[in-house]
Amino acid sequence: MEAITLPIYNTQGQEVDTIKLNSTVFDGVVNTDAIYQTVNAYRANQRKGLAATKTRGEVSGGGRKPWRQKGTGRARVGSTRSPLWRHGGVVFGPHPRDFSFTLPQKIKSLALKSTLNAKVKENNLIIVDDLKLAQPKTKEANKVFMNLKVADKRKGRNNALILLDKIDKDLVMALSNLSFLDFSLANETHAFEVLAHKKIIITKDGLGVLTNRLKK
Repeated sequence: MEAITLPIYNTQGQEVDTIKLNSTVFDGVVNTDAIYQTVNAYRANQRKGLAATKTRGEVSGGGRKPWRQKGTGRARVGSTRSPLWRHGGVVFGPHPRDFSFTLPQKIKSLALKSTLNAKVKENNLIIVDDLKLAQPKTKEANKVFMNLKVADKRKGRNNALILLDKIDKDLVMALSNLSFLDFSLANETHAFEVLAHKKIIITKDGLGVLTNRLKK
């Protein structure tokens, strides 16, 4: 497959260069099965599994037999904490458990490659030359994303994800208060994170890190 060429933008939103994507990683293939498995695994691993109920042996009280076994005309009962009684224990109720499971690294890598290819097909992968701000202020960072036309300030919408090659303290301070934006390291991102955002912005150096990670 011929290598895909994408433009590189500066912080003013102007195209300053182009880059050919690595055809090993950006091969245009979107493997939905790998994405499905990876998303399921991620969501299962986020579950706390803390739901709990008490059995008849765990509910307090119920030690005394309510009435004698025979001669009353009523059904025999050994404890007031029987599941048939009010305030009794629960039969087959949930108990704390671990929902997590692991997937082979190859499937997770394939899922990440597939989600990135999907973003390329949707024209939702934006490459920026660098993210150097004049001042480490949210106002300055907001201008950059306004120039790139990815800012979406509607409440509750994480419209964009920016992938960095390294964490810069000043840049993180400027990005932290932008409600429409999340940020992560290119070396640590995963398929669910990419899918959860409409636009993916990645620095040129971050793209190099991500490509080296996935072409192995």
